[in-house]
Amino acid sequence: MQQQIAIITLGIADLARSRRFYVDGFGWKPAFENDEIIFYQMNGFVLGTFSKAALEKDMNRTGLLSPGAFSLAHNVRSQEEVDDVMQSLLAAGGTLLRAADAPPHGGFRGYVADPDDHAWEVAWNPDWTIDEQGMVTIGA
Repeated sequence: MQQQIAIITLGIADLARSRRFYVDGFGWKPAFENDEIIFYQMNGFVLGTFSKAALEKDMNRTGLLSPGAFSLAHNVRSQEEVDDVMQSLLAAGGTLLRAADAPPHGGFRGYVADPDDHAWEVAWNPDWTIDEQGMVTIGA
């Protein structure tokens, strides 16, 4: 079976508030949106922000969706860019979880939660490359 992820979907309480975080904070442009979901075309997959109630109905699960058991990462090309991105996310309604610093394994990273408390790591790793399309390669 091919190793790939097609879509990651986050349950969202307020779609307009979430849109502001992703559009104003990251600078991303929706590829599709309606009253229940917004899709962002990423580099090789799609990120969906789906009304929590609609996502629970779609999955036939209620009351089980809660953030915090995982983190998503946005890698950048320089250490300085970590702080810049984090400041944009905070200005767009994010919450600081961890100020940017250097972890013991190297690089530079910090954490911001989106308005629905999904954790985003903003990271620079000197051993990872990011090509012009934004594709991250480990150890290249």
